[in-house]
Amino acid sequence: MTGAGMSSLERAALAVLLPGFGGTSLGDGPRRLLDEGLGGVCLYGANTADGPDAVAALTAAINEVAGAVVAVDEEGGDVTRLHAAEGSPVLGALALGAADDLALTRQVGRQIGSELAALGVTMTLAPVADVNSRPDNPVIGTRSFGTDPDRVAAHVAAWTGGVQGAGAAACVKHWPGHGDTDLDSHLDLPRLDAGDALLHRRELAPFRAAVEAGVAAVMTAHIVVPAWDPDRPATLSATALARLRDELGFTGVLVSDALDMAGASAAIGIPGAAVLALAAGCDLLCLGADPGAADAEVRLVRDVQAAIVAAVHDGRLPEERLAEAAGRVAALPRPAPGQRYDEADPVLLRAGAAAAVTLEGTLPDLRGARVVRVDSPGTIAVGDVPWGLPVDGPFDELPDGLPALPLVVQVRDAHRQPHVAEALARVAGRDAVVVEWGWPGPATTGLPRICSRGWSRPGRSAVEELLRSAGWDR
Repeated sequence: MTGAGMSSLERAALAVLLPGFGGTSLGDGPRRLLDEGLGGVCLYGANTADGPDAVAALTAAINEVAGAVVAVDEEGGDVTRLHAAEGSPVLGALALGAADDLALTRQVGRQIGSELAALGVTMTLAPVADVNSRPDNPVIGTRSFGTDPDRVAAHVAAWTGGVQGAGAAACVKHWPGHGDTDLDSHLDLPRLDAGDALLHRRELAPFRAAVEAGVAAVMTAHIVVPAWDPDRPATLSATALARLRDELGFTGVLVSDALDMAGASAAIGIPGAAVLALAAGCDLLCLGADPGAADAEVRLVRDVQAAIVAAVHDGRLPEERLAEAAGRVAALPRPAPGQRYDEADPVLLRAGAAAAVTLEGTLPDLRGARVVRVDSPGTIAVGDVPWGLPVDGPFDELPDGLPALPLVVQVRDAHRQPHVAEALARVAGRDAVVVEWGWPGPATTGLPRICSRGWSRPGRSAVEELLRSAGWDR
């Protein structure tokens, strides 16, 4: 199936695929796939680890072979691939929603879009349009602009406009809405049990705003919506995807969420999920992060390519559907060369960060305070990125009884982490403040609490300023 003897059908089957590959430079296997018509490459933390110059060199190498789509998860705040080592330079969605300054949200989107365009990246897989109506949601959380559909919709449109005005494409996600779920579709198959009226009023409002703003792409969710299709997740459901086209009038590229996720492929495998997603209406199939073993990612692409070709031959996938998908991917706008990196107004960014950070209760005297952190794992979507302030020592080594110095105890999503709640019970009644860097769920300790609504470098600075107002001297 390789080389110059490939058929047009085999090339079309490659043209709708968006795999990930290992390494910070372009290897021979991915290069051959690109030369044969691969639709795109999705960059992950392992691809961006050497910094922006290396990313620019990687995208240039990709584009020397073919004008493929280069995509990356760059949401700002907690989810950043370009700034995974030091943290995002811009506020994330929940902090922007709390600040509720649409001009700031637009500028943040523009900064992200201009950086991507300057580096040769075609598309960010953002913004998140999910209305996080369930506080215990294990995968959306601070990636959402909030709980109010109208506010989320306004910020989704502003962020999208900023990104696309800077020359990159936005891909709003996760259709039709992952916010009211209690499972992570990376690991399970969530259900969204809402009636059609509620879906239109709550889940669909931000997507409608994104479509009206001219968003280039929409990413699907691996969630079952029984009101629309009780049997298949939205990614694999023609009914769920038709709603986006027919009711919202979306004409752009439909991108699947990563097909290596359990919600899509646990029962049928990635090649099987790819065929069903294409048949349902997806145009560009995100295959997921590189499998790790040498050449495993190339073998996966070949397996998916072969499955698509076989599905066309046996009638499960109409060839015109494949051609339509490949045509949409080819028409996705690419950034113009020589784009300039345009940073958001730092004054506006600082003001927004300060507005997003809130204090519940009264801070104790924090002179000489000891800073600790109760560790909790990040979600698969967030990955291994920095969060919190530098610590003075492990939380588990705190002495029993009242310590001589006050405490700054950092947590993340404490309301849904039992071990965090147990740790906080140890410091109840002491001179301490809790800094919640995740979703601000119910507080149960009686301690004063600072809620940052996600981690970013501007958010960290705003928290530091608040702590210093109570005598913290670092």
